[in-house]
Amino acid sequence: MTPPDASALDKLRGRIQALRAKTIDNGCTEGEALAAAAKVAELLARYELSLSDVEIRETQCEERVYETRLKKRIPIDECIGAIAAFCDCRVWREKNAAGEARYVFFGLPADVEVAHYLTELIDGAVRAELGRYKVSADYRRFRHQERHLANASFALGMCASIADRLMAMKAERDEVIRSSGRGLVVLKAAVVDTELEKLGLKLRTVEAGPGRMISPAAFDAGGAAGETVSLQTGIGRK
Repeated sequence: MTPPDASALDKLRGRIQALRAKTIDNGCTEGEALAAAAKVAELLARYELSLSDVEIRETQCEERVYETRLKKRIPIDECIGAIAAFCDCRVWREKNAAGEARYVFFGLPADVEVAHYLTELIDGAVRAELGRYKVSADYRRFRHQERHLANASFALGMCASIADRLMAMKAERDEVIRSSGRGLVVLKAAVVDTELEKLGLKLRTVEAGPGRMISPAAFDAGGAAGETVSLQTGIGRK
């Protein structure tokens, strides 16, 4: 089914492609990644407010896959749930035919488009910031045998920080939508949950295992990298 407001959706996708060209394609810092996420939040809020309740109910949910091309877990695992929540999507992790991990976002077309973009953006930003950290004086203080733990701790700290900030941005966007007097957040959740049930999937939540070892210094450095930008998104402002 074609989305009721196909022209608006195409415009949103075009704006995302333009942001991708400025960030992902050229490489970006963590701060630039969060600034782009804030801009996407603004665009998504405007798009959602342009739709009627009937249009939302009649829009077909879609799946959008993000391939990691790796068989092992990657740092962004730690904030994939926050990305999905930020975009009002559902997400699950599965393996492709090659045994490589991938994330499947499920939701309204605009939401899964934004979720895929943000996953790509944040994944790249974490890798870029980790690369910068690995040439820092603080990193060189770790002994060789400690550096694998330092790498993982930095990425974990950064992803945890980004997840917190995404949820703060989500709360801001939801408040803007609620202030419009419409129950879009509840409506979208009902639509997505109804469509997901039709898929007949047997999804399960994986409980966190025993507490992992981390390097506090590297974790804190990653957290600091995730707190370098203001989250004043401009949503709802003139």
